[in-house]
Amino acid sequence: MNKQEIIEAEANNVLHTYNRPEIVFSHGEGMYLYDTDGNQYLDFTSGIAVTALGHSDPDWVTAVSQQAAKLTHVSNLFHSAPQAQLAQKLVENSFADKVFFCNSGAEANEAALKFARKVGKMKHDSKTNIVAFGGGFHGRTMGSLSATYKEQYRAPFAPLVPGVTFVPFNDLAAAREAIDDDTCAVIIEPIQGEGGVNPATPGFLHALRAACDAHNALLVFDEVQCGLGRTGLLWAYRQFDVTPDIMTLAKPLAGGLPIGATLVTQAVAEVIKPGDHGSTFAAGPLVCAAANVVFDKVNQLNFLQAVQENGDYLKYRLQTLELEQIVEVRGQGLLVGVALNQPAAPIMAAARAKGVLILTAGEEVLRLAPPLIVNREEIDTAVSTIAACLEEMS
Repeated sequence: MNKQEIIEAEANNVLHTYNRPEIVFSHGEGMYLYDTDGNQYLDFTSGIAVTALGHSDPDWVTAVSQQAAKLTHVSNLFHSAPQAQLAQKLVENSFADKVFFCNSGAEANEAALKFARKVGKMKHDSKTNIVAFGGGFHGRTMGSLSATYKEQYRAPFAPLVPGVTFVPFNDLAAAREAIDDDTCAVIIEPIQGEGGVNPATPGFLHALRAACDAHNALLVFDEVQCGLGRTGLLWAYRQFDVTPDIMTLAKPLAGGLPIGATLVTQAVAEVIKPGDHGSTFAAGPLVCAAANVVFDKVNQLNFLQAVQENGDYLKYRLQTLELEQIVEVRGQGLLVGVALNQPAAPIMAAARAKGVLILTAGEEVLRLAPPLIVNREEIDTAVSTIAACLEEMS
């Protein structure tokens, strides 16, 4: 199929839930994607913070190829070595005592909310209320959508799962008022992605931890986008020195293959019994072989230091642009938001036309989430391109 045939086939056969530009990508290598017309694009999206090692990392390709030739799927009715190895790495390198595997970030958050509800019912007199935050995005399944703030996503599918209260992000007084003895869980992104790349303040997260402890509620950190090295530390919660009871992961974990994970303490794990939750495809041998490579590479001190240094450099380069359209540059590591005083989507499109792929996070925020292997020369190229687009549209 040629480019136009592919676009027409999608238009005729794929449910229209995304508006895509008329580009068909054929392959990728490192920091770059290539389309069927032979154009090269510097990728500062990494598939929405997924391809942490860039495109076609040789070790990732080898692991996936070798595993595909041996065993791809057995279901969760049986043991497999790659799943056991990945689970051990996640537990040994985090606060968690157990991990539940699934296939996406939405599923990981769905599991977190289910587990919290059961803990609330079994341990704390059947309390079920959940506190979430303005700007938060936790997924599009019915449970995770119920904790997602954006009305545009929620309204068409109401009524959603009841018992969720929304509180303004970083509003300590409102959070303390909302968290009470009927609260079973508080769910929050330590750094919001979709909501505008908004970091929580350390004081706010510490106060949430204290409020949860005071009311026997579970603190759930959604690190689907900000976890696994994205901030320059292995987990974002370490950036804030606050430990959750449950943490959800997904996007970068398998480097482009579908996986999600819900990490829990023993106090949560002991309430969950066989049959309470499950997944046919989750953490199959092929996906876990990929995830083991990603985890092993990211979980190296020099790798994480490079992420932090390059993230600092990216923010510095953006902050020193003397452009009136830029209101604020924020974020941690290689998850950076550029708040504008104008719509962000036209800038995203203009950058794409110049060969640089970036994201938006809300109507007036550019989101930069490059593969974690990005270097300073590539950062300079991306920043210069964004600056040129802003100047042309000033």
